[in-house]
Amino acid sequence: MLETAVYIPWIAALGALVCGVLCLMPSLKHYAGPVCVVSILAGFVLSVGAFMDPGHPLDAHGHEQHAPWTHQHDKQSSEEAEDTSHNETHTHVGDKTDHHDDSKIAEGVVIRTKPWIYVGGYEDSKTGQYTYGDPTHDPEDTHGLTIAYGYYFDGLTMAMLLVITGIGSLIAIYAMGYMKGDPGVARFFSAMALFIFAMTTLVMADNLVLLFLGWEGVGLCSYLLIGYYYGKDSAVAAAKKAFIVNRIGDFGFLIGIFLCFQQFGSTDFAVIFSDPRIAEDGVALPFAIQAIPFCLMIGAFGKSAQIPLFVWLPDAMAGPTPVSALVHAATMVTAGVYLIARMMPVFSAVPESLTVVAVVGGFTALFAGTIALCSNDLKGVFAYSTVSQLGYMFLGLGAASTVGAVSHLATHAFFKALLFLTAGSVMHALAGTLDIRKMGGMGKHMPVTKWLMFVGCLALAGFPLTAGFFSKDEIIAATWIVGIEEGSGLFILLGILALVTAVLTAFYTFRLWFIVFSGETRYEMGDEHHSEDDAHDDHHAHEPHEMPWWPMNAPLILLAIGSVVSGFILVKKGVMVKLIAASSANLPILHNPTADTIHVLMMIISGILAVGGIFFAYVFYSNNAARAKIVANLFKGPVALLQGKYFIDEFYDRVIVRPLFITGQVLYLIDQLVIHATIMSFGWAPRLIGRSVQPTQAGRLQGYGLGMVAGVAAIALLLLFLL
Repeated sequence: MLETAVYIPWIAALGALVCGVLCLMPSLKHYAGPVCVVSILAGFVLSVGAFMDPGHPLDAHGHEQHAPWTHQHDKQSSEEAEDTSHNETHTHVGDKTDHHDDSKIAEGVVIRTKPWIYVGGYEDSKTGQYTYGDPTHDPEDTHGLTIAYGYYFDGLTMAMLLVITGIGSLIAIYAMGYMKGDPGVARFFSAMALFIFAMTTLVMADNLVLLFLGWEGVGLCSYLLIGYYYGKDSAVAAAKKAFIVNRIGDFGFLIGIFLCFQQFGSTDFAVIFSDPRIAEDGVALPFAIQAIPFCLMIGAFGKSAQIPLFVWLPDAMAGPTPVSALVHAATMVTAGVYLIARMMPVFSAVPESLTVVAVVGGFTALFAGTIALCSNDLKGVFAYSTVSQLGYMFLGLGAASTVGAVSHLATHAFFKALLFLTAGSVMHALAGTLDIRKMGGMGKHMPVTKWLMFVGCLALAGFPLTAGFFSKDEIIAATWIVGIEEGSGLFILLGILALVTAVLTAFYTFRLWFIVFSGETRYEMGDEHHSEDDAHDDHHAHEPHEMPWWPMNAPLILLAIGSVVSGFILVKKGVMVKLIAASSANLPILHNPTADTIHVLMMIISGILAVGGIFFAYVFYSNNAARAKIVANLFKGPVALLQGKYFIDEFYDRVIVRPLFITGQVLYLIDQLVIHATIMSFGWAPRLIGRSVQPTQAGRLQGYGLGMVAGVAAIALLLLFLL
């Protein structure tokens, strides 16, 4: 089945093409939704098939390739897998000496086509194989760069494919109802299918160049979907902001790719990971290799909205709500997490880089969480929550808990997609209203949406036994274990920040839920209008209404189930342990005697904090916000600071945007008054000379005669002077 899995991106690309054609056929544009759903769902079926029955494709030498996740830990019982899930998170790679056998990098299955970028390599006439540059050889024998359009399958790839295509299918089904009647529906689904093509290409790529093309592809789709309502100035500004901020991160990413080729002679993962300087312990690394993970993390921070490049994500909510669920919560923003997990051998070779990742992730989690506390925007709360949860994932990577980070990536996709889509249902019912201060008692009108969002809120809050509880607990426990066992005060501080963020998350999540769905009924209808379907009658057009079961609420049921059980399956049952052990994200496993004790203790503490946060949200917001207003009046300064989002956008505007704008205007004036004027002077000089002699060509014979006499006289004088 792996041989058929290579078609996953291309089926989505075909769907995007068909939807694009339907844009030109108004009478058929309503078929765009089903076409998009089928193309994504087909990719999910192929992903499941590859995961369950990976097959044995032949490698370049005609040998069978075995999918690594089918034989890694095949003798390990489920109980041992569960124990490993605890211990895997307990080793911070601060030292590369004492690796356990399980830390060996699993070799992924590579399925490669003919090279499509060819710079200086050559093809062996006998074997037909292309030779890559190899820095371990004499420099004169290096044959340049050859890049193939190849796919790399390992446990990490499979985990990402299942998340992208599985969650993507459910969101696309929901979008068929949400976008019904929209005049640009075919354009929307074309961009959504194109996004799936780019994202699956990103996670399947077997080299950094192809990964970067997928990376830029999702950036393009993000721009198109954020700016979908291009008639709104706010949507256009948000799309440009996202595009520009991500280009800043991409600059660092590109430098990292260039350094990889310079140092390893290739951008292929297999070549990079097998380099002795990366694969072996105790090897002194040159500065260029040490710089690679720091360059790559800049790209990751930009794509995954971490400090200081987080400002684009909250504004990205300007697009349709299904876009928020798919592109900016469940999949695209996790690309940065995937990049670091994929390149973990390089990051673990430079331990300081993982420390930086952990610090940025930990502080971003708390920073964004505090902003969400005072946000009154229905989607804005979940937007800043996304930034915060991504911070948790980076904290997990920095604490060497790749299992925790990728598990939280997967569980977060379930419950955050559920939360955004239920928020979209509320927004849809209120004709676009987003201010939660204008809502209340919505549960009476939307009981199904109320309880679906309740499940998502429980998972986001980390309520015991939900998906978010298990995956977040892995990260928090790993951070404390590193801090305690290595005596790292920094990681102990990060562990404290993680616990504080946990209680804040529970509080602001249920603050929103209680405000929107409890208390007396109150609402204000917005000015956005959707066409009425069979479930919407004239009465519904003037008051909030529940969404139809198909195609809107049915996929949310599946997301709700995943928000409850996915954490138990991935973490407690050891599924993610096996997938990560069979990938390049695998890290050293050292069995620490105190790790289990710390893990259980953190599980209890984080569970208590989650319940406590929910309780305080109930106390302050269950019936009315009178108590909350009293507290807010006591802390007007901090509340104003949080409602102003720390005024980071204003700071960037004054310190970066305006100076650059003024600089651009000055350079424009220099261009026009100096450079342009200088160039134009070369044309003005002949023109002035021509105008000065023009009177001599007036057609008067007297003038011509006078000119001839003057010319003869001038020649005579010249000869007289010279002789």
